Amino acid sequence: MSPLIVTFIVALVPSFCILLYCTRPATASKSAQQRLRSIQHSIQLQDVGWKEDELEDVGGRDYTARLADFLERFEFSKSLEMLLLRADSSMNVGGVVLLSAGVALGCGLLCFAFTRVLVITGVATLAGAMIPCVWLRMKRDRRLQKFIASLPDAIDLMARSLRAGHSMNSSIELIAEQSPKPLASEFEQVYKQQRLGLQFRDALLQMGVRIPSRDLQFLITAILVQKETGGDLTEILDRTAQVIRERVRIHGEVRTRTAQGRLTGWILGLLPVFLLVVINVLNPGYSDLLFHDPTGQKMLYGGAILILLGGLTIRKIVDVEV
Repeated sequence: MSPLIVTFIVALVPSFCILLYCTRPATASKSAQQRLRSIQHSIQLQDVGWKEDELEDVGGRDYTARLADFLERFEFSKSLEMLLLRADSSMNVGGVVLLSAGVALGCGLLCFAFTRVLVITGVATLAGAMIPCVWLRMKRDRRLQKFIASLPDAIDLMARSLRAGHSMNSSIELIAEQSPKPLASEFEQVYKQQRLGLQFRDALLQMGVRIPSRDLQFLITAILVQKETGGDLTEILDRTAQVIRERVRIHGEVRTRTAQGRLTGWILGLLPVFLLVVINVLNPGYSDLLFHDPTGQKMLYGGAILILLGGLTIRKIVDVEV
């Protein structure tokens, strides 16, 4: 490998990281952008006809915001914006796209420097571009798990508050004050939206959009049906909390019983790649024939396809719907 290429890669990665660090928005700007994004989403759901440009001008704009405006014409921008909202991330669509481009460029250059194979370099570049989205999905899933774990206790608190004579708005405020995050922040937003004039039904439905949880949909449906048909809301809440607790318990048992299968899938998928890297570090040039010979390249492609098929098969087996 040429020393010039090594020097270029070593200088490129830190420079890109320093650039992102120096141009990052301030804490106040992040908070403002996050609130504005939530307000924009609420306005889009209500279809009131306000212009998003009027909201953006309030919070200030940077190059990532201008890039996000340019990307709004593409379909993937809406999905990425929803992912950012559900992950409670302070980034915007432009920042995620720039980060994906930087990671993809770094992974592609490193892979090309070591292998000099264009197909493998393309796969590494594509994998690097997906890393920020995978990280956001993991952050969204962790946030969703915390929300679901705290939801039954919040429902019990709401039922006790209603039995004590409090209104539904006061019960939601109590949950926002005494529950852990992220459940507290979501119910706090519902409470604030009601105080600003949004209907209770719309505020609950918007929380259901921000939190893609079937358990939360149970709660929202139970509350809205009770408001339309009547009945003892406290008894409905008690039964809803019991159902959610049973679902959480069963889901935990399923994950425990399928843990070995998931671990096996990760080991079988990553072990060949790990051994290939270790062997080349200990004995440089050991696998050059595998990368540069046409037969060796075909074996690599076949092995990658088989690893991918095996991983997808194991994932299908251990993915049990509760």
